Amino acid sequence: MKITRTTPPRPLDVTALFPQLAPLARTATRLHPVPASPSPRRSSVGGPLLWPADEPWPHCEGPHEWYGTDPLMPLADLRLLRRIRAAAQGRDFTPQERETLARIEPPSTYPRPKPSLRPYDGSIALLPLAQLYTRDIPDLRTPAGTDLLQVLWCPFDHPPKSYMPRTVLFWRSAAEVTSVLAAPPEPPAVQYQGYLPEPCLLLPEQITEYPHPSDLSPDILSLLDDWGRWESAGDAVDSRYASYPAGFYGINLSVAPGWKVGGWVSWGLTDPIPQSCPTCDTEMNPLLTIPSHEWGSSDRSWIPYELQEPMIPTRGGEPRPAQPAAIQIGRGYKQQLYVCPASPEHSHTELMQ
Repeated sequence: MKITRTTPPRPLDVTALFPQLAPLARTATRLHPVPASPSPRRSSVGGPLLWPADEPWPHCEGPHEWYGTDPLMPLADLRLLRRIRAAAQGRDFTPQERETLARIEPPSTYPRPKPSLRPYDGSIALLPLAQLYTRDIPDLRTPAGTDLLQVLWCPFDHPPKSYMPRTVLFWRSAAEVTSVLAAPPEPPAVQYQGYLPEPCLLLPEQITEYPHPSDLSPDILSLLDDWGRWESAGDAVDSRYASYPAGFYGINLSVAPGWKVGGWVSWGLTDPIPQSCPTCDTEMNPLLTIPSHEWGSSDRSWIPYELQEPMIPTRGGEPRPAQPAAIQIGRGYKQQLYVCPASPEHSHTELMQ
């Protein structure tokens, strides 16, 4: 049986009400990760990479420091923790499972000790984050002669510049990889559990997006604030937004949540921050959105048809439909990667939103 993910049609055609938005339309490819066991020849999140056997695996030299009271989480323990919680869905933990969970995550003590700065010495092997083939992702633009993007990251924050994992991009031709690295090195631990991606296959779907309200001109925003225009759409518009109609647009008609390539950026943590290429100063384009959630409580209209059945409550750490890759950026934010349109091989930038 083929698994699909289908975004429901938007409540209305926003360009019929506001023709000024039509020239601003962009396509984006929602990736729709699904937990699975992908092969190196498939597009994936957190899966094995088509990495040449004779090419050194990338490492991050740091510095790696973190504030905390708890030890770092070894990858083997974190994977075991996830397996136990996944297996125990709908039932109580067994005594053996409880004992194992208590070892991996000891109960917190109060008062908690004051966090201190802890160093981690040595280089850290990067983790595979995403592998994207152009054959699967309509909105992926790669340099000439390549058809594959590989994204890896260091599972540590890098303050003071960045409080999220540091990413590295590799563009390559899949046909040129004849021998694949079978057992790439891994970091001994991750700073946070949400920095270890759960392997997922992708079910790409191309959609159309419009700018986030923060990216619109004052003239267009003033039109969006005219409730009279929205009323002409009848029941398609939620009347609860009568005092702030631009909010209905921003949540339901502009930018899709979740993993995606291309499209527009959703702002929230900050106002729009223009991204300029560090190499040539060209304005950069959104490349990849790495979210903590596929959707939230306010943007449920974007939930695919196939996942709209009543959700079964889950305990902390169990697989969740809105977090298939088990990633968490900050307090539930997104990590946005930008690439230079003049040359994707120029250094990329990244931003938390």
